[in-house]
Amino acid sequence: TKGEVLDYRMSYGIFTVGRGTTKIDSKYFKLNNRDCFKVEVTGKTVGMVDWVADVDDQWGAYIDTAALVPHMTYRKIREGKYKKDEVVNFDHVRGKIEAKVFSHKTGKFKTPVYHEAPKHVRDLISGFMYLRTQDLSKVRINDTVIVSGFFEDSVYNLKVVFKGRETLKTKAGKFRALVFKPSMPKNSLFDGKDSITAWFSDDKNRIVLKVEADMFIGSAGVELTGYKGVKNPLNIVR
Repeated sequence: TKGEVLDYRMSYGIFTVGRGTTKIDSKYFKLNNRDCFKVEVTGKTVGMVDWVADVDDQWGAYIDTAALVPHMTYRKIREGKYKKDEVVNFDHVRGKIEAKVFSHKTGKFKTPVYHEAPKHVRDLISGFMYLRTQDLSKVRINDTVIVSGFFEDSVYNLKVVFKGRETLKTKAGKFRALVFKPSMPKNSLFDGKDSITAWFSDDKNRIVLKVEADMFIGSAGVELTGYKGVKNPLNIVR
């Protein structure tokens, strides 16, 4: 719901390497004559890591409040000397995606690149929101949800497999949780198709409590540290 704020700790091995926040704006926005949530995700390195590899990233999406598909997304990536500014527009009526990357040399956007868009295609942020709204009351172990997604220059169908329920302890408290594993395609970053595990709160909020990733260079994670403005009571274990 509007005004929700979730705070996270990012880790590499046993070390805290960053802090992140997801925030849903307190008001609606109009895009393509549709009411939209504005969701912003930020992540920044902290401590000694910040001296070595300064990261300050911002991701955002304007997401249809009814269909939960994005109308526009943006990324502002600052990772050391690397910079990338990108805007992606989604035309769900014509089935087109327009991606524009800003040139820091010319001070203008480069020529847009267009992609064919399948129905109900989502970006990463709206994909998470979509998963959060699913009725999982009757879900069984190994049931699969398929999310059609777009990232950078690729459209993919990501299979997310339900692995069961458990109690999870985080910095923000102890919660009853739903466990999922996305089936990752072969890539150079994550170690195997079952390399990522995600825990969602087992209640109507379905907030992301924790994510663990086995990478070729080690293990990384994200863990909830605080929350406010959630719509429904959380399933907290006392």
